[in-house]
Amino acid sequence: MQLYGRRSSINVQKVVWCLTELGLVEGRDYQRIDAGLEFGVNDTPDYLALNPNGLVPTLIDGERAIWESHTILRYLAVVHGAGSLFPADSDAGARADVDRWMDWQLGTLWTTLRVTFLGLTRTPEPQRNYDAIRASFKEAARLLRILDAHLKNRTFIALERFTLADIVVALAAHRWYFLAERFADVLAAEPEMHAVSRWLTAVRDRAGFQAAVGS
Repeated sequence: MQLYGRRSSINVQKVVWCLTELGLVEGRDYQRIDAGLEFGVNDTPDYLALNPNGLVPTLIDGERAIWESHTILRYLAVVHGAGSLFPADSDAGARADVDRWMDWQLGTLWTTLRVTFLGLTRTPEPQRNYDAIRASFKEAARLLRILDAHLKNRTFIALERFTLADIVVALAAHRWYFLAERFADVLAAEPEMHAVSRWLTAVRDRAGFQAAVGS
């Protein structure tokens, strides 16, 4: 398999983490090809023929080109995971439990936090809208407190085991904490979320996180 995407992309990190959890090793089971931002590639005709959106990641498996990070995750989990990270399609209830948190991360939490992340890491200082940046961070904190309540008496987000839901939500939560620490002078402090912090500390210790993000 081939995975197109720069390592710094949160959506590429999701896939690298998933591959590692499934026991697949870069260089042996798949090749990762830098693409996006300073690497280019994603705006070439050849790449656009694979992924017309011109975004990363894109996974090539044989004759199949797959894009959209959560679609790639589900594909990999079904083909290589035997239900370990994502329930079999025969168990609709269990699958919905994982799906809803994956959708929440992509459509709610990250959509909100992305304003802060891009505003502080990609936007030049004179062009930053600090009102929007702070409002986005505060709203993301409110959303994470929903997760905090959910995790109060749980080890993992969905079911009773580590799943794709933990991968995708952890990467967004990790960035929230990074922003809170790195830009503490800009972002107002939020109440501590003990359950989220406990869960995030545990999943950061997994080999998949280390492969995707590093220490």
